[in-house]
Amino acid sequence: MKTRILAAATALAASFAVGAPATADTLQNVMQSGTLTVGVKADYKPYGYLDSDGNIVGIEPDLAQDVADTLGVELELVAVVASNRMQFLDQGKIDVMIATMTDTAERREVVNILNPDYYSSGTNIMARKSTDFETWDDLEGAPVCGVQGAFYNRKTSQEFGAEIVGFTGTSEALNALRQGRCAAFVYDDSFLNSRLQEDQWSDYNMPLETIDDAPWGVAVKHGEDAMARFMSGMVVHWHTTGQIVELEKKYGIDPVPFTRKMHERYRGYIPEAKK
Repeated sequence: MKTRILAAATALAASFAVGAPATADTLQNVMQSGTLTVGVKADYKPYGYLDSDGNIVGIEPDLAQDVADTLGVELELVAVVASNRMQFLDQGKIDVMIATMTDTAERREVVNILNPDYYSSGTNIMARKSTDFETWDDLEGAPVCGVQGAFYNRKTSQEFGAEIVGFTGTSEALNALRQGRCAAFVYDDSFLNSRLQEDQWSDYNMPLETIDDAPWGVAVKHGEDAMARFMSGMVVHWHTTGQIVELEKKYGIDPVPFTRKMHERYRGYIPEAKK
């Protein structure tokens, strides 16, 4: 059943494929080597994080494992952060990137972000409940933690007047927030909401209206047309079967509107997915 659905999904995804003729063949190399290398986050629970044994787990590592299983190869996960994930892909350190990356026109010039997108989130802040933030304009002049390379740092600074204090990862930013070095932490609302479910953050909230809801994309290196077509098919397959929705439930978060909408849209295209 999965093979039939994936074949149909890949055919559907072919209609999304654009770009120049392939200049390399990562997919063939993966099949020959027997190992798929995927860049994922290790500091972004529940999408990618370290468990008590130091293993990278989460929604996106599970999606990566599904890709490897479909290809019949071993999976190697490589932890990436916002500031190096595109470079790792361009340099060939990873074959595929599934790493909470917002799909933007600028990033599509650097790497091949595939259609359709697989997830979506918006921008918000996390702050102590005692902090008097009610609108984005209240951030003017306030020190706000941000992760280096995250696109919303610039807007938070330029449009709302916040003083961004940059960190290499979410763990460092959260520690700074807890230590009072920042008045708030600006980041994806999906990540912030997951942290607010933890007891240690019971004195914090997400006080502002979420803005700039934006999709996340899987990416491969430019010129890798075979891998691009295959991975687009995988994303269609995930939406068709509702696999991402089920993973959200597995990791204890409510499915976001985007994943529910995409599941409803795509499952109608492939009859086998309804069975």
